[in-house]
Amino acid sequence: MQNPLNIAVVGSGLVGSLLAIYLKKAGHTVHVYDRSPDIRKIQFSGRSINLVMSNRGWKALEDIGLDGEIRKIGIPVEKRAIHTQDRGLAYQNYGKDGEAIFSLSRGLLNRKMIDLAEEAGVEFFFDHKVWDVTLPEASLHIGETERGEWEEVKYDKVFGADGAFSRVRHRMQRQSMFNYSQEFLRIGYKELNIPANADGSHKLDKHSLHIWPRGEYMLMGLPNLDGSFTCTLFMPHEGENSFADLKDKETLVAFFAEHFPDTKEVIPNLVEDFFKNPTSYLVTMKCFPWTFEDKVALIGDACHAIVPFYGHGMNAGFEDITVLHNLIEKYGDDWTTIFSEYENSRKPNTDAIAELSYRNFMEMSSKTADEKFLLQKKIEKWFSEKHPDKWLPLYSRVTFSLDPYSEALEVGDFQNKIMEEIVALDNIEENWESDEVEEKILKLLREK
Repeated sequence: MQNPLNIAVVGSGLVGSLLAIYLKKAGHTVHVYDRSPDIRKIQFSGRSINLVMSNRGWKALEDIGLDGEIRKIGIPVEKRAIHTQDRGLAYQNYGKDGEAIFSLSRGLLNRKMIDLAEEAGVEFFFDHKVWDVTLPEASLHIGETERGEWEEVKYDKVFGADGAFSRVRHRMQRQSMFNYSQEFLRIGYKELNIPANADGSHKLDKHSLHIWPRGEYMLMGLPNLDGSFTCTLFMPHEGENSFADLKDKETLVAFFAEHFPDTKEVIPNLVEDFFKNPTSYLVTMKCFPWTFEDKVALIGDACHAIVPFYGHGMNAGFEDITVLHNLIEKYGDDWTTIFSEYENSRKPNTDAIAELSYRNFMEMSSKTADEKFLLQKKIEKWFSEKHPDKWLPLYSRVTFSLDPYSEALEVGDFQNKIMEEIVALDNIEENWESDEVEEKILKLLREK
């Protein structure tokens, strides 16, 4: 048990709320500040991509006994349902039988996490804008406006869990030797909605992530408990087949009729949702260091924001908490060592999931409709079931294991080189389940 401290967490999102629970259960006094109103008291819509919880996220919840509560508000998703333009619907299982990710409404989950944190004894301060941090003193400067009067509130430690555009990180960036980069994708996103049937059932298979892959753009849908699907349209901001192109009702309806014809019956409010909801941006942000002495630390998107195409933004942030918790258990009150090992162990792994997430857009938008890619996935699944000790597919390694992300990236690249050789074999479409193919993969693995 650590000596009790007064700790501030800036940001009441998913990572900030869960971190606050961990710190409170460790015996600390924990205050959470957020510049926004209490999400439990406002309508939350129009800017969301549903979250998917996988093993890393569940691990952080299980360790503190909250996984059962969260499973009640999620839907297991075991496969992709790929809506091709000319070959109908194809399904692709994510992992072995019984393996599934969980679809969760961001708003519903965030409200639940705040409730659970308050039950644990965490105190929240909503509508409190943190404009600056005095790093050596771990003190927050809070006020109504950036140029108005500020109140200084001093703590023993401050955690910045305030997202990709973190004010805590903004202060840290003004130090010497602080490295920072951000890269916006030319792809943006907009939320759409598939409502439930009149009887409350889902219009599409509720245990699938639905993808309409169209190359440079795609539509994606994940199920909600109320029978609806939260859909996300990903498109370039500018150019051909872009958000800039879809300026009026007629153009939008014609575009969907041509490119997503099977959505006509399931997205009845297409025009209203499209022009009401904002077009949002996607950014990858990296920085280092993540800590200042033993006083201030960044966590989650505040130090490693990634694009959403692997579904691991939340999972990576929750894994930050698992690592931090393990180090606290190991080093007790030695916060200098805790912070140092935390940032140095997590940085290579969050860089790796950033790369994997970027690559996965290409997989989801283009390759999921490609015959060779689908065959490759079949071969990988077949071979991994025969030799589970020799081959764990990349997606399973990232999503259904706790192996380091950096290791998953390295092994995944090696496996992909093998698969490129395999799918190039003569008559592979007919012979992929043969002894010859099995021996070839085993030989390539031995040559590693």
